Amino acid sequence: MRKLKKNASPILEVKRLEKYYGNRNNLTKALAGISFEVHAGEYVGVMGASGSGKTTLLNCISTIDNATSGHISIGGKDITSLSQRDLAKFRREQLGFVFQDVNLLDTLTSYENIALALTILKKPADEIDSEVKKVAKLLDISQVLDRFPYQISGGQKQRVASARAIITKPLLVLADEPTGALDSKSAQTLLISFQQLVDKHNTTILMVTHDAFSASYCNRILFIRDGKLFTQLARGNDTRKQFFEKIIEVVSLLGGKIDDIT
Repeated sequence: MRKLKKNASPILEVKRLEKYYGNRNNLTKALAGISFEVHAGEYVGVMGASGSGKTTLLNCISTIDNATSGHISIGGKDITSLSQRDLAKFRREQLGFVFQDVNLLDTLTSYENIALALTILKKPADEIDSEVKKVAKLLDISQVLDRFPYQISGGQKQRVASARAIITKPLLVLADEPTGALDSKSAQTLLISFQQLVDKHNTTILMVTHDAFSASYCNRILFIRDGKLFTQLARGNDTRKQFFEKIIEVVSLLGGKIDDIT
């Protein structure tokens, strides 16, 4: 596990973020003043019980939802102050997304699904071809580039989706339960790929997960309770097994069994 350099400005900075739903008579505080930072090359997990606010947090950072108050800065840009048009451009150019549902286009091959992200950015064809082949090799999916989504396994689909997310070299990759629909072997392969992206290519990943096994691959875990940061846990020099055991201990402090962390 490589040591992270924390002297540079953070890639992601969340300050006193609040998100309310409803009205005065029936107000729900999904996020209640949460603050944290994520630096370049970090692999950060977010865990919390159902209703803790972790999905709302991811939605606000991904620009899918608007915060009620507070600030979110990505790469030094305060995205809470951007217009809808500028937000769309920022999302397209600076963020990568990996979801539980891979959202691949069934009528396109794996190659075409990955290339689409660069096509939208109007990159030259020779550059697109080079980048697709490079990222496919990185994620070990070169052999399925000419196949359609229905012709490949769930794990391969998720790695194709991951390739699509990182091919634009985004500042931040946001992953929402990326292993949720995978068998254990496919999940492990994907998580190892994520770890290699972080360790060898300085990719920055923020991953929401309910699974302590998946979380144990991260450098650091943020635990959310009632819309606030309950605590955080850094892996440091721990083995993955040691880190996994510490994660389980914190989950028990949250007041629920691991199966309740959804």
